[in-house]
Amino acid sequence: MAKKLSEHLAELSIRAKKTEDAVAAAQTEAHDKVMARREQARAAATAAVEKVNQDVKSVGDTAARNWSAVKAKVAAEADFAIDYAIASIEQAGFAAIDAIAGRVKAEQVKGAR
Repeated sequence: MAKKLSEHLAELSIRAKKTEDAVAAAQTEAHDKVMARREQARAAATAAVEKVNQDVKSVGDTAARNWSAVKAKVAAEADFAIDYAIASIEQAGFAAIDAIAGRVKAEQVKGAR
């Protein structure tokens, strides 16, 4: 059964806050921690994209079986849109942490000279 819209939006809010906190923490962490956080962000982004892909298949299957259930289709599309937003947040978090990791590495190379 699909989550209630309020539950799904709450999840979106939680994910956005976790991503914001992870990026803020990464800006002050040592190289090894940034790299570990980068890997966690990559894994979360990959999982979120896989969830979106599952949702696409599910929405397609639901729509094919149940054209008369407009309410279910709208709910499924809302779920998909929220999952897509979550995936976007995870991807943005990964990109930000990846950029921080690049900066940290550049600083290390510059300091090694």
